Amino acid sequence: MANYICVTCGVQYADSDQPPARCRICDEPRQYINSNGQQWTTLEDLRRDHHNVLEPVEPGLTRIYSEPRIAIGQNPLLVQTPSGNVLWDCISLVDDATVEAINALGGISAIAISHPHFYDSLVEWSRAFGGVPVYLHAADRQWVMRPDPAIRFWEGETHALAEGVTLIRCGGHFDGSTALHWAGGAAGRGALFSSDTIMVCPDTRYVTFMTSYPNLIPMSASKVQKIAAAVEPFAFDRIYGGWQNIVRQDAKAAIARSVDRYIAAITG
Repeated sequence: MANYICVTCGVQYADSDQPPARCRICDEPRQYINSNGQQWTTLEDLRRDHHNVLEPVEPGLTRIYSEPRIAIGQNPLLVQTPSGNVLWDCISLVDDATVEAINALGGISAIAISHPHFYDSLVEWSRAFGGVPVYLHAADRQWVMRPDPAIRFWEGETHALAEGVTLIRCGGHFDGSTALHWAGGAAGRGALFSSDTIMVCPDTRYVTFMTSYPNLIPMSASKVQKIAAAVEPFAFDRIYGGWQNIVRQDAKAAIARSVDRYIAAITG
């Protein structure tokens, strides 16, 4: 029996004698099956030729990423708070060196994940830190490929994880797509962690919104407006995307002008 990991999206599945025929996460319009066909790996295989890098981003915030790149290549973020550290988003690889490095920063008290494309090896990450809770929005329950008692399905529009750390249901990309607000980020001006629910553009004065990024499927104006409305009550000057893409200042204004630009473009 093995817990197979999809090579394309990085999501780990419940144990089985044989890999699944298709990855459910990839086999739908927001993602894609690799052009070479469905391929699988395991955590044990990844540990042989990959490693994780921890990189300081700002005081109290550390980026984590795998080298060489695995699957989508997202960068989880470790938020350090007086009431416990929160890991935002997940990757496929966790190993002893990663656990040791994170424990040196105070460990992990909770994990929260933005949407199913980033569920990855969430169970392995939880167990590596003593079975810490993993918070997923209940609207995306159907996309959990490896159930576990550590998973906590939260409901509603916001959920407080720690002092100054709040989950915000945005919807859009998935019904339960979530952002994280860190009040202490950006030197107390506030930071929003948006993954690709709100995607930071190469021109970092702007963000954008898509139903599917790899398949270039746009999002409706109403969903974009809902995302903007969900984050509007929160104070933030910076946006961290799911990779190394950052709006470093004036982030609320960046969302406002981006919503206007986006809706003008799709409505003609």
